[in-house]
Amino acid sequence: MSLGNIFDIAGSGMTAQSLRLNTTASNIANAETASSSTDTAYRARKPVFAAIQQAMLNQGAGGSEGPGAGVRVEGVVESDAELQMRYEPHHPAANEDGYVFYPNVNVVEEMADMMSSSRSFQMNVDVMNTAKSMMQRILTLGQQ
Repeated sequence: MSLGNIFDIAGSGMTAQSLRLNTTASNIANAETASSSTDTAYRARKPVFAAIQQAMLNQGAGGSEGPGAGVRVEGVVESDAELQMRYEPHHPAANEDGYVFYPNVNVVEEMADMMSSSRSFQMNVDVMNTAKSMMQRILTLGQQ
């Protein structure tokens, strides 16, 4: 595996974790958004990732096939978990029966997800920095 591939792998990981952080932040920001119906209520969103195989990164450069060598964002899906329905007849968003619908966001889960994605992002940054340092050392070898 070349250093260039390491940059590709770490870069794809950083992109994936950045999206994961953004969706988590969006979920937390909308956790207490009230709605008068299930159709208009915010639903928690989760990114879907897929492994990129080594051969795809090499694009036919004769590289060996192996385990996953990066990550690709397949999309973002909405959770199908049940919304929270609360009886709040005096709330401005209450429906005719007095119920208000709140998102299916579990803030504790989202915070754990945010910590995990933040650490994963930082690990990918560390990989990039290590690869960069190795490339700089290789360049100085040629100068001696």
